[in-house]
Amino acid sequence: MIDTSFTRAFGLEHPIVSAPMARVAGGRLAAAVSAGGGLGLIGGGYCDADWIETEMAEAGNTPVGMGFITWKLDQAPGVLDRVLERRPRAVFLSFGDPVPYGERVRAAGARLFCQVQTLDDARRAVDAGADVIVAQGAEAGGHGARRATLTLVPEVADYLAGAAPGTHLLAAGGIVDGRGLAAALMLGAGGVLCGTRFWACREALVPEGQMRMALAADGDQTTRGKVIDAARGLTDWPERFDLRTLRNPFVDAWSGRAEALAADEKARAAWSEAAARGDPEMAPPIVGEGIGVIRDAPAAAEILAAMSGAAERLLTGGWR
Repeated sequence: MIDTSFTRAFGLEHPIVSAPMARVAGGRLAAAVSAGGGLGLIGGGYCDADWIETEMAEAGNTPVGMGFITWKLDQAPGVLDRVLERRPRAVFLSFGDPVPYGERVRAAGARLFCQVQTLDDARRAVDAGADVIVAQGAEAGGHGARRATLTLVPEVADYLAGAAPGTHLLAAGGIVDGRGLAAALMLGAGGVLCGTRFWACREALVPEGQMRMALAADGDQTTRGKVIDAARGLTDWPERFDLRTLRNPFVDAWSGRAEALAADEKARAAWSEAAARGDPEMAPPIVGEGIGVIRDAPAAAEILAAMSGAAERLLTGGWR
């Protein structure tokens, strides 16, 4: 059992949080992670209130948290209040200004998690009263920015040591096994947030075809860009963020032409139909560079135990 200030503060067996991947991290996954000794987060993402209600009900009485894309939450102010009424363990905000929400989240008894991609983001998260800051490197799947995990995490750790020593720090981006967990702890984090590793697990809401493609891929097959956001009509994303997915024929065909795709209703309709079928040749798996060392999709509890066990062996001399 790895003991950190983060595990003590949250009463966890493992210093591992599952990322709130939009429409992938449902209530079943979040509950499985929390029941397994970590902290599970539901992917509230783009603030679909009905989906959120369904997945919170799926989690039952297991203590879980909820994640939001912050700029989208700005457009759906009532969603946060409905979630807070359900008394989530935590609220996770990323990709926008958390300050307008910090007081409401903490007043409701939830812990505030803020994901950051730069040191300036970390300063803003402290202003918001974040209980936990997640330093996300560009290796991550899904949306992100430009900094690498290896350098961003210790820089944020040093900043927090002086400016907000009571704020916990998690590392995210490319962390999928015990080696990554051990490295994150050595960089100054008290734990990790994992997306791709829990994307590839039994409880995740992932179509079978996408799962097969991802488990056969390596990290070189991922790419960053705005193609899939254009296909989904999500043109409101702030310019500094783009999306890491696997490459596929659709992404390759439209790479560098996201604006043209956004204006092509026929191409977007074809993509939507393929996405509804879970066709990975059109709708690629949204995973990070760490997919290259993942070859199975076990239960969430197995992932937690394996990651923590491997990290503990490394931290106690197993690297020699």
